[in-house]
Amino acid sequence: MTINPDLQGRSYPAAEVYDVGREKIREFARAVKATHPAHFDVDAAKALGHGDLVAPPTFAIIIAQRADAQLIEDPEAGIDFSRVVHADQRFTHHRPIFAGDRLVAELHVDGVRAMGGGAMITTRSEIFALGADDSREPVTTTSSSILVRGEGQ
Repeated sequence: MTINPDLQGRSYPAAEVYDVGREKIREFARAVKATHPAHFDVDAAKALGHGDLVAPPTFAIIIAQRADAQLIEDPEAGIDFSRVVHADQRFTHHRPIFAGDRLVAELHVDGVRAMGGGAMITTRSEIFALGADDSREPVTTTSSSILVRGEGQ
């Protein structure tokens, strides 16, 4: 199956809420070898002026990948995940991610470019923190490029 060129410009709405917990931050920090005390100790985070633990900057990938899954699982996209190569990932942080945040992400397909028998797909995830009144505060914008290899590549 070939990649649907009409994906460009498509958006996928925010789906499941991701609740950021202290242990999730600690586990992620250990996994990526982030050693700053503000990732592990609430008092250390508060000493820096934060209300709770601060996630490492790349923590946003967890929420972004959940948004990306909507595209990968969309039968109209024509993406065979076994043929996907991750090419690029960038983060623009609007504020840190904290324990206690309730995050959602909207996915936007910004580009689809045919390359041989495959395609390069560029996406953007807008990650928001939900307020008690369901308001949305921008947290992080991620940009990702994947190469979907064509048959025989």
